Amino acid sequence: MKAFVLLHTEHGALPKAALETLNAACGLGLPFSVGIVGQGAAVAADAVATCGAATFAVVDTPEVAQPRYASDAVAATALIQAAGADLVLAPNTSRFARCLPGVAHRTGAQVDTHIVSVTAEGGVVKAQRWFYRQRILSSFSRTVCPWMLLVDGGVNAPWQGTAGTANAQAVAVDFGEQRTTVTGVQSPASDAQTIRPEAALLFVAGAGWTKKQKDGQYHIGEAGAIIQGFLGKAKASLGSSKSLVDLKSEGQETLSFMSHMNQVGQTGSTPRHPKGLSTCCHGEEPHAVGWRFINERRAINLDPNCGWAQGKADVVYVGDAFEIMGKVNTLLA
Repeated sequence: MKAFVLLHTEHGALPKAALETLNAACGLGLPFSVGIVGQGAAVAADAVATCGAATFAVVDTPEVAQPRYASDAVAATALIQAAGADLVLAPNTSRFARCLPGVAHRTGAQVDTHIVSVTAEGGVVKAQRWFYRQRILSSFSRTVCPWMLLVDGGVNAPWQGTAGTANAQAVAVDFGEQRTTVTGVQSPASDAQTIRPEAALLFVAGAGWTKKQKDGQYHIGEAGAIIQGFLGKAKASLGSSKSLVDLKSEGQETLSFMSHMNQVGQTGSTPRHPKGLSTCCHGEEPHAVGWRFINERRAINLDPNCGWAQGKADVVYVGDAFEIMGKVNTLLA
């Protein structure tokens, strides 16, 4: 069985998710080749030339300088067909998650996403992924070739090695008429971005921040200042409980910078960060699911017997979140 690792560049270099997928392919013990799409693909191939790949192929043309379904799908299809591999591994990034299902249709492949483990024994490849909101871990295999696997980020260590000369072959691609044009990228300022997948700390806020405090008054403005101040100083990523993000739809005043994109838990995301800090959260089953992959979990709660404190947090700070986080911001400043 022959494997093919399909990667893409980001700002002219391979992102961390691509290096993690490459490391997963190296651990299979199968012969494999590498294909890279995007601006600076040839330079990126030289950066991983010593990974053990038999060959390198690249598509580095103006059409794939920016992520776009039409051009990315054509380029990925050309690379996969040229490789003739039985197994295709690719990072489950937004760029590939958008175009590779269409590529699978074009190449007659079977595609599975959110893969957390890939192994090969006796020529049989098995993959693992979570189902039912990360409650059921399934191990499965397929006989359809090619089989395309989109590997989740954060589950493999990034590939580390020395650069070399990959002698990458440029694959000619006929993009045809492109009906869309990338005119630029609009993104929020770095200090306004609250979702940071690479952050060392996940800070989760609960609905308690928007409730009446011990003086009988609401302090939502103060809560927002404390939370944003901590995020800016600690460069942490912001998570939210479902009850907090739902307040906006109910017409209640809430934190203006919080949206459903920040939601973690049973009906939200399951982020992967080395550390996590939960504040003003009841911490029952939704949080237990959302924090499953956080290595070190801490919480601030007035009730030491809450569901989150009992068996789900490694450390619990019993106290008022306003006072504790205000003191933390003062120390960080």
